[in-house]
Amino acid sequence: MADKSFISDAIDRSGETAGDKQKLAAMATSAATGQALDSDSSGPSDASILNFALNLEYLEAEFYLRATGSMLPDELTTGVGSRGMVSGGKPVPFKNQVIRKIAQEIASDEREHVTFLRGALGSAAVARPTISLDQSFTAAAGAAGLIGDGEMFDAYASDLNFLFAAFLFEDVGVTAFKGAAPFIDNKTYLDAAAGLLATEAYHAGIVRLSLYNEGVMDENVFDAVQKISNVRNAVDGVGDDDQSIGTIDMLNLVPTDPTGGAFGRSPEHILNIVYLTPQRATSGGFYPDGLNGELRESGGQ
Repeated sequence: MADKSFISDAIDRSGETAGDKQKLAAMATSAATGQALDSDSSGPSDASILNFALNLEYLEAEFYLRATGSMLPDELTTGVGSRGMVSGGKPVPFKNQVIRKIAQEIASDEREHVTFLRGALGSAAVARPTISLDQSFTAAAGAAGLIGDGEMFDAYASDLNFLFAAFLFEDVGVTAFKGAAPFIDNKTYLDAAAGLLATEAYHAGIVRLSLYNEGVMDENVFDAVQKISNVRNAVDGVGDDDQSIGTIDMLNLVPTDPTGGAFGRSPEHILNIVYLTPQRATSGGFYPDGLNGELRESGGQ
């Protein structure tokens, strides 16, 4: 996929901040003169979108890698902006060997996503931002009612806790790539985003099915997953779009829109979820210092 034309295109569009400023200026000129603006001159640059995706992939990669006893190497965490540290994360004492193998495969995929996006962006790739894998999960679990006041939620304590945490991330990843697709101008980038979207969808499906299997043994799992879905609904600013896995009697393993397709979220609404707030913000939740890059402000209700 990383052929000469792809790298050439990536280099041509690598000036994230300057490109975005030029587009904003063009939009302002168009508004002042009443002239039509070409479709490829509006919205965030492709590099901005890819860097937004890279921020999300840093989070997923570190979550899964640490669950399986590894982490991103330093050479995959440098770049534009402030390089942050990761708090929390440790090997999960998996009892179910199938879940262990699932975690290992997803961890490998997420590392490759980071590598690929960094290669596509070249010198414009942002550094890994500060990431929380401890207090953020406690805040999310508290908001969902999975724990009481003063209690801590350890996403790495058990197979089930790990799956709850993975569920929080995976559906977000799918809707992020789906929501970003209409803003991508370059067809090579769009093809790459489609490939990453498909992988994230596979991951989400595997996690949802794994949680269903846990629910067969303990129906309380369905209630917990619904509560996590409710939190995403409460903060994303979109409405009642998020979907749980259903119940033991009526499954919903594939969350779809009325057309049977996957639904998407804008970068702003994705940030509401990962910042764990329905308000306009530039940091919080899993990103205590915010994202690196231009797309870093959440929406507001």
